[in-house]
Amino acid sequence: MNKKYFTISEVSNITEIPSHTLRYWESEFKLLRPMRRESGQRRYTQHDIHTIEKIKVLLYEKKYSIAGAKKQLMKEKRQTGSQIEMDLNSAGNITDELKSVKESLLEIKKILSEEI
Repeated sequence: MNKKYFTISEVSNITEIPSHTLRYWESEFKLLRPMRRESGQRRYTQHDIHTIEKIKVLLYEKKYSIAGAKKQLMKEKRQTGSQIEMDLNSAGNITDELKSVKESLLEIKKILSEEI
């Protein structure tokens, strides 16, 4: 697929995992954190879908527990040398935070330009 972002219903159809299960997995697996629009709607990426497929295999095919699947995913992340993704959503809406930082920087720029 050439699409960049997917809704939760699209991901549910692609992965054959119910939407309520996807929301639950988000609360359990730190590696699964889709971005959100300003409206709060989830925006899944191809990477998120790949992570969901890994979780699906671990839980449904290999019969791991949630805790076991978490450990396995973290082990795979360490072995590939990839950085662990931070949970940026816990600090609030990232877009709002970035807008606030931008406004602050523009104010500083204005003050500095007035002094010159």
